[in-house]
Amino acid sequence: MKKMLSPAASEGQYEKLYHMLLGNIPFSLLLINPALRVVLANRNFIEKAKRTEENTVGKRIGEVFPDAILEFTQLEAKIRSVFKTGLEPPGAQMIYRAPGVPTRTYFYTVVPIKTGSVVEQAMLVLDDISEQLELSAKVRMAERHLGSVLESVNDMVISTDTQGLVTSWNLAAERLSGYRGAAIMGRRLVELCEITRRSDMEVIIDQLATGGVVDFVEELDLIKQDGASLPVSWSFARIRDDSGQVSGIVAVVRDLSQRQALERQLRQREKMAALGVMANGVAHELRNPLAVSFSAAQFLLDPTQDPVFGKECVGKIVQGIERASTIIDNLLRFSSPSSGDQFETLNLVTVVRDALDLLRSQARSKKIVLSEQYTQTQLAITGNADLLYQLITNLVMNAYQALPDGGEVSVLTCREVDQAAVYVRDNGSGMDSTHLSQIFDPFFTIRALDKGVGLGLSICHTIVKQHGGIIAVENSVEGHGSTMVIRLPLLPANS
Repeated sequence: MKKMLSPAASEGQYEKLYHMLLGNIPFSLLLINPALRVVLANRNFIEKAKRTEENTVGKRIGEVFPDAILEFTQLEAKIRSVFKTGLEPPGAQMIYRAPGVPTRTYFYTVVPIKTGSVVEQAMLVLDDISEQLELSAKVRMAERHLGSVLESVNDMVISTDTQGLVTSWNLAAERLSGYRGAAIMGRRLVELCEITRRSDMEVIIDQLATGGVVDFVEELDLIKQDGASLPVSWSFARIRDDSGQVSGIVAVVRDLSQRQALERQLRQREKMAALGVMANGVAHELRNPLAVSFSAAQFLLDPTQDPVFGKECVGKIVQGIERASTIIDNLLRFSSPSSGDQFETLNLVTVVRDALDLLRSQARSKKIVLSEQYTQTQLAITGNADLLYQLITNLVMNAYQALPDGGEVSVLTCREVDQAAVYVRDNGSGMDSTHLSQIFDPFFTIRALDKGVGLGLSICHTIVKQHGGIIAVENSVEGHGSTMVIRLPLLPANS
């Protein structure tokens, strides 16, 4: 048989449980009777208000809260209204500072406690929202700071959803594109791209939306509101939600028009500088033979000159004209080395071997050992045999000039992946590191003036470029020789 609790014991247990619940509620609570006196205050209120239960319970509400708060909140009028109407008024905020503690902000409401339709008590509930407000203020400050940063940068910052519809558009985007943010929201980003590249942007958006990575696109023009094309580069990143899923895309778009204008200016300056070097070189090279020819012609005008001396003068004039003609021919070959020449399928090994056969006797006369090595018998390329003969001859003769007292020159041909390579090595004087960046410039030479006009390597560079290859100094140490390398594209069957 169950043990029955007496009404008094049962009531005591309920009251104990009631006080336990009130004591553990994480917000402040006051029970107020119709006389506006506090009949119960929970532990949370007692601790935060820095009061005691004795000077709180039984006191009028006006004795518990400062007059300033009562006047600002109209708390007494709201409590009376609850007893009169039985309706709960809208919640509101209250700023309260207990003695010795910082000011706190509470959200409070007055709840009617009824028996039937009669309001017997009103419950004042105060929830401390100081931390939430402080956090909200920090969030708003961070949002304002981020917004200020985005609006102050010079690059366009655009965000879209996973479908590529624009969701944000900063001031730089408005300024550079001419589109106002309100007018662009919700439009497809691909519609703002150059027509021929829209499919590329669609692929990029789809790839990013599905978790792929697209870091950077060098150039994909944007169409401005006035229809003009704006050269820009794109840098992309994915936006993820709390679950880690891709929820959008952000793009940083940089205007390239100023950079391209600067590059054009630099290229123009380089052209003018090269033109100045060439003009000085032409003037210097032509002035010498013209001066000799002019002097010889002056002597010929004197009828009393000895016939033998006159014949020498004529010879000087002819030599001067021939030298000037050679300079002009080299210039024409440098500027357009193959105008009218035909390209055909060639075996580079055969071209190199034939060119070296013609240079072998000169090597012996200069006490130079010329060696050659061919790792393969066939290196098929597309080119012009005459130009390639001139290319190999110029490089080998350049190596000869680095060996005034004799030495060794070796030539190696080989295949490097999809390229045919020709290495020309010598153990001669080498070059200073300051000269390496200038060796392909027209009229640049470190030889004596009577050894050349400085167009040999420039012509080599032009020929190699026309054949779709590269020429470079593989290695050069002053006093220890140099290595030049040519790389030309192989035909597909050789790759």
